Amino acid sequence: MAEDSVPVKTYVPSYQKERWREHADRLGMSQSEFVRTMVQAGRRDFEVPERPPSEEPAEDTSSGLEPRVKDALDGEGHRSWDDLLDAVTDGVEDRLEEALESLQEANAVQYSGRHGGYRLVEES
Repeated sequence: MAEDSVPVKTYVPSYQKERWREHADRLGMSQSEFVRTMVQAGRRDFEVPERPPSEEPAEDTSSGLEPRVKDALDGEGHRSWDDLLDAVTDGVEDRLEEALESLQEANAVQYSGRHGGYRLVEES
């Protein structure tokens, strides 16, 4: 006899849900199937392969934010603080999410919804 399915609820930022939906679409999966599959994959004890050197992110050699601010303002006239902040931090959320996912897969960081955030996993 097959077990009954029961719902599980979680809350994620809208950008993350969109990334999951796009990934699920590429794999031909429903969102539920995608989340279920990814959780099960994350629970398995497996090694995360290291990226080949060609895939390593390039180091930022700029001396600060000034070049990014100038680029963001070039030809734009006046920009609000929020628009400018969005322009110079473009991609930070994705990089943070990728770093947290990698650290969680390596069991170096855990997320607790109950406690409202991430924490380092104590080494034993």
